[in-house]
Amino acid sequence: MNNFYRISLLALFTVASGFAQAQKSVKDTLNLDSVIIEEGRAKHLPNVQGTYIFAGKKTFVTYPDAGKANLANNTARMVLAKIPGFNVWEMDGAGLQLNIGTRGTDPHRSIEMNMRQNGYNTNSDAFGYPENHYNVPFQAVAEIQYVRGSAALQFGPQFGGMVNYKIKEGDSTKVFGFESEQTAGSNNFFNSYNAVGGKVGKVSYYAFYSTRRGDGWRPDAAFDYHSYYANIKYQFNSKGSIAFQFSRSDYVQQIAGGLTDAQFDENNRQSFRARNFFNPEINIPALIFNYAFNPNTKLEVTSHALIGQRNSVQFINTPNIKDTVNTSLKTFNPRQVDRDYYAGFTTEAHLLHAYKLGDLKSTFTTGIRYFEETTKRKQKGVGTIASDFDLSLVKPYAIDLRLHSFNFAAFAENIFQVTPAFTITPGVRYEVINSTTSGFISNGAVPVGYKGNRNFPLFGTGLQYQFNNGSQLYANASQAYRPYLYAAVTPADNLTVIDPNIKDSRGYSFDLGYRGHISYIFNYDIGGFYVRYNNRAGTLTQVDAQNVSHLYLTNIGNGTAKGIEAYTEVSLLRSFDSHAGSDIRLFNSLAYTHGRYISGAINASGKNISLVGNHLENVPDWINRSGFTFLSGPVSSTLQLSYTSKSFSDANNTVFNATGATGVVPGYHVFDWAFNYSFLKNYHISANINNIANAKYFTRRINMYPGPGILPADGRTFNVGFGIKL
Repeated sequence: MNNFYRISLLALFTVASGFAQAQKSVKDTLNLDSVIIEEGRAKHLPNVQGTYIFAGKKTFVTYPDAGKANLANNTARMVLAKIPGFNVWEMDGAGLQLNIGTRGTDPHRSIEMNMRQNGYNTNSDAFGYPENHYNVPFQAVAEIQYVRGSAALQFGPQFGGMVNYKIKEGDSTKVFGFESEQTAGSNNFFNSYNAVGGKVGKVSYYAFYSTRRGDGWRPDAAFDYHSYYANIKYQFNSKGSIAFQFSRSDYVQQIAGGLTDAQFDENNRQSFRARNFFNPEINIPALIFNYAFNPNTKLEVTSHALIGQRNSVQFINTPNIKDTVNTSLKTFNPRQVDRDYYAGFTTEAHLLHAYKLGDLKSTFTTGIRYFEETTKRKQKGVGTIASDFDLSLVKPYAIDLRLHSFNFAAFAENIFQVTPAFTITPGVRYEVINSTTSGFISNGAVPVGYKGNRNFPLFGTGLQYQFNNGSQLYANASQAYRPYLYAAVTPADNLTVIDPNIKDSRGYSFDLGYRGHISYIFNYDIGGFYVRYNNRAGTLTQVDAQNVSHLYLTNIGNGTAKGIEAYTEVSLLRSFDSHAGSDIRLFNSLAYTHGRYISGAINASGKNISLVGNHLENVPDWINRSGFTFLSGPVSSTLQLSYTSKSFSDANNTVFNATGATGVVPGYHVFDWAFNYSFLKNYHISANINNIANAKYFTRRINMYPGPGILPADGRTFNVGFGIKL
């Protein structure tokens, strides 16, 4: 506690010093701050960018920025705060995974989002196992682009939308540039980010290495993370370029495991799993070719591979069963070893052409995607009785599968410029998805042979009206699709029973909104949405004839998510004086999601119990993030409040389960603070405090990795960093 107050006083003193310095040089800080103003506020994507069309779509662009978010810790609730509606699950306090969902979708490893970096996909598999194991440090990200689910046609059929990280590029005015930031904090946290970049003739480059390690807020939660990236781009003439990029992320994380409600209430920091570990390793080489045939016609071709693995060794059981020495064996119990190996290849080609239709300019884009991926899944191997990260076996895998996905897709969209202010953007996407599964389960006793072939079109249309004051009225409707996953064929845990007749999910979404700005004083994007999610896959809690509770994975029923999303940001000081050398900005991002089942039932003890009116699982009604940012020359500092209302972890809205795997996830408030001070042109110091009030909360319950049970969120933590950029 004393350290907390000391850091707070130091930060306040530094802010005051920076403010005094800013007042001595108003002219200089005003020029600097005008850049911050431009880059700091969330905004929407333009009608056309590169070979993509965004007219009539719900989009956001936000910028990771020290002083506004904790970048060293990859704190997603701060970095993504200005995008309304992101439900962020916190599976660890180190930012090792990004778990986001929106409008009724599952946040687990962003499984219903199309996750991209520099335009290419980073999900481990596009359809069969689309979890995102790849992790990029926010310190390397220049901007984050988000397109809501209604923009499926150019990126894929997903319900959740598309997130694209644009990685920083080197300074084109320098042959060699260098940046480095070292950050240390509570629980032996240490983060190091180092990058080089520049341009030599026709070749530009940028590369970084990042490492992050610590003991974790709970016992048995240590981690060691590494990330690598290199981009070499050759501009062979004024029309074209080709770039080679390579990305890798890997980490070993000790898993403290889940808690029951009683254990969480007693001490949310305790752990009963000291021998559980998780280790993903993802490599992504990519080639990006761009060519402008003329000012009106552009081509982009991206090819990339994803090669990696996901490994875990755990004592898997409900948290009321502790991992202690087996009295009959006189040792610890053997652990379960699960391993996945991924090998995927994707090529996407996009062609955009602008043309005259009458006296107005319209734009057409079309593209194709070829995707093929193989997952070798080996699960439920009997591991050693050791306590370290050891993937060796003493008995073979009970599950040994080969999972293969093939996808070919083609799309076309066109902006029809009906009037100088009004556009209509219809589009179509056609998907071909083939999935096969072969191998065995149950220690070779049960062979598995599955083939699923799907061919279907998706349609959508966007409308947009541009007012003279810079504001826009937009609307969009689009179909969406989600095939059931490999997990629906073979359960990965001992707690779940699979419905053998599970089906794919289909649906659609609508958006209607109004966005714009009033000078540099006020920015806004306010809209409503409606999502229909048919044959929604999820888990129910069932009790069998022996009164034993288990989880049942099936098509639960049809659900809808409808509500409002509103982002607003206002400049207070510059509202009164546009030439003020300082500013205070207030922002708020609010989402109300009425996610409910409109059909569906569960059979329990021979009786059908309706799910109609139940909350969609893991969908809070309210998510609100508010903050104020102080800017004055070299100083920026943000205080943020995040609120998420209660949700239920299963479709039948179980209130309590003794194991902690299902039940209510209570609402919670979290305060965060970020600070950055730049000095001597090339240097800066940063400081962050997360969960300032030391709130006791959790964001999810789980029946699989890394639980089962309640996963407590971190209490109060802090870090301090020093950076240089030359």
